[in-house]
Amino acid sequence: MPNNQAPSTHKQLNKIIAFRQAIYEYAFPQARDAQFELLDALLLSPPISSLPELSLSPVFRRQWHSVYAALKRGQQDKDWLRDYLCEQLPSGLQVFALDKTVWAHPRARTLSELCYERSPSRSITGHSIMQGHPYSLLGWVPEVGQSWALPLSTERVTPECNAVDTGLAQVQALYEARAAHSDADENVTVIAGDGAYGNHRFLGDIAPLVPSVVAVVRLRCDRVLFGPPGPYSGRGRRDLKHGTRFAFKDPTTWGEPAAQAEFETADWGRVRLRMWHNLHAREDASVVFSVILCEVHREREQPPKPLWLGYLGPPTYDLVTIWRWYPQRWPIEPAIRFRKQRLHWCLPQLQQTDRCDRWTTLVDLAVWQLWLARDLVRDQPLPWQKAQPALTPGRVKQGLALLFAQFPSPASVPQTRGYSPGWPAGRPRTRPRRFPVVKRGRKRAKKT
Repeated sequence: MPNNQAPSTHKQLNKIIAFRQAIYEYAFPQARDAQFELLDALLLSPPISSLPELSLSPVFRRQWHSVYAALKRGQQDKDWLRDYLCEQLPSGLQVFALDKTVWAHPRARTLSELCYERSPSRSITGHSIMQGHPYSLLGWVPEVGQSWALPLSTERVTPECNAVDTGLAQVQALYEARAAHSDADENVTVIAGDGAYGNHRFLGDIAPLVPSVVAVVRLRCDRVLFGPPGPYSGRGRRDLKHGTRFAFKDPTTWGEPAAQAEFETADWGRVRLRMWHNLHAREDASVVFSVILCEVHREREQPPKPLWLGYLGPPTYDLVTIWRWYPQRWPIEPAIRFRKQRLHWCLPQLQQTDRCDRWTTLVDLAVWQLWLARDLVRDQPLPWQKAQPALTPGRVKQGLALLFAQFPSPASVPQTRGYSPGWPAGRPRTRPRRFPVVKRGRKRAKKT
C-alpha cells in the first residue's frame, strides 16, 4: 500500500478489505474459495458471452468447470448476509427503492417455478409477456442524483406468492434488522415504490410499522377513492364505510386540499403540489392514507401528465419533502440495467432454480464492492468517454483492477486432485425433469 495515501483513503481501503474478508468467512459456508474467486472474476473480467468465460480471468485460479461447481455445491448464509449489509447503513432517515424485474428464461425446460410475467420491451405496446423468474429488489439509495442503488435483499417471487407479499416481507426484515443494530426511534425507513405497490394491500401492511417505516408509492391515474363517512343522516345504514367520492379524473370531487405548494426547480421547472388526507380504497376502508397530486414543468405549453402519489406516514414531514422522496427511487432503474448488462446477471443458462438464486447473491455482493471502492478508483474513461467527477458503477468497474492489485484475495490456492473418474460404467442416464410454466391470475369460468 503506498505511504502517500490520505488517512481517509487508508480507512476506506481497510473497510473494503474487511468487507471482503467478512463475506468470505461467513457468507459462504461451503465452497467459499470457488464462490469468492467467481465473484472477483465477475468484477474484473471484460464483457463475456457465456458464464464459463469467467474462468479465463487471472483471479480465477481454478478450472472452468469450477464455475458451475461453485453454483452447484456452494452454500450461502442469507440471514447473516442481510444483517451484515444492514450494518453498513448509516443511522437516521434513509430512502429505499422497491421494484420487481424478471430474469427471462425463454428456452428453459428444466427450471422449476417459472412464471409468465409482463416485462418492459421495445415492442409496439411497450410490454411483452415472457417466461422467467421474477425477482423483488429492495435497494438503498445512498445519494441523490446518482445512479447507485445498493441491493439489500433480492428475493425470487415464487408462484404461490406475488411481488407485493414478497416486498412486504423484505420491508419487514429490513425494519427488524435496522431496529436490532440501533435505536428504532432514530431510524426512519422510507420505502419508495412504483405503481405495483400503490394499493391497499401494501399500504395496509405498512401501517403497523409507522412512524419507523414510511411509504411513498405511485397510484394509477384512474383511481377512485373515498373519504371518511359523515355523521348519520337518519336514513340507511348506521355503519357507513365510505364517504365522499374522490375520483382522480374528476376535479369537481377533489374539494379543497389540506396542503399545497408551488415552487420552481432546475430539474422539474415550475412545480405545483396538492395534498388530501384521510382517503381510502373501496376494497378496504380501514387503510387510510394521503394522496398527493404532482404537476411539473407547468411552464411548458404541453406539460407532462400529472403524477398521483400515495403517502402513508406521520404528519411531521412537509409536502415538498415527501414529494422529493419519490424521485429518489430512480436509481433502481439504471441499477437493474447495470446488473443485467455489465454484471451479466441474466447471462447464465442454468438448469436448477437454486443455482440462479446463488448467482443472484454474487451479483448483489459485486455491486456492494463497487460502491465501497468508488472513492479509491481513478477514473479511466475510454477515448470516446468524458471524465466523470462522481463515478458511476460502470466507471468504477473499469478501473477496479488497479485497486484489487494492492491486496491479495482471502481465497486459498486450489489443490490438484487428479483426473475425474468420469461417469460410472453401467449407470443409466436419466433425462432431466421438465417443469410447466405457471400462469398467474384468476381462472375465468367457461361460457356455456
